[in-house]
Amino acid sequence: MYIIALKNVQNCMNASSYIELRKLLDTNFRANYKYAVYGALFTNLLLVLVNLKSPGGLLFISSSIAFIALVADTLLMMKGNMPINKLINTWSVDHYPANWEYYRTKWLRIFYYREIATIAGFLSLLIGAVFGVK
Repeated sequence: MYIIALKNVQNCMNASSYIELRKLLDTNFRANYKYAVYGALFTNLLLVLVNLKSPGGLLFISSSIAFIALVADTLLMMKGNMPINKLINTWSVDHYPANWEYYRTKWLRIFYYREIATIAGFLSLLIGAVFGVK
């Protein structure tokens, strides 16, 4: 529900509010988010390696799918959202391009794909945890 609300709220914002929100979020994420990403990548890779002994097992398959989804999310963030954030960080609330809505739409589209990857990875891990452990 937060994913939907976040998109809807950002689509209703004027340029100044959107720029301010993006700058505040970007500053916060740059300071804290990288540790969560590195931790998730490391622990998910560890889970895949631990279950490598049974490559046909549900837990190995589900953790591998989750790892691929997490890598996809990370790449989309680094190659898609972060460059847009960097650009938006050069704008001021008084001086921004006339097509600023294009960048908002592009950012939200990339975020949508990231959320699909994240949800798919989480569901895969959940299935592996519930049905793969004997």
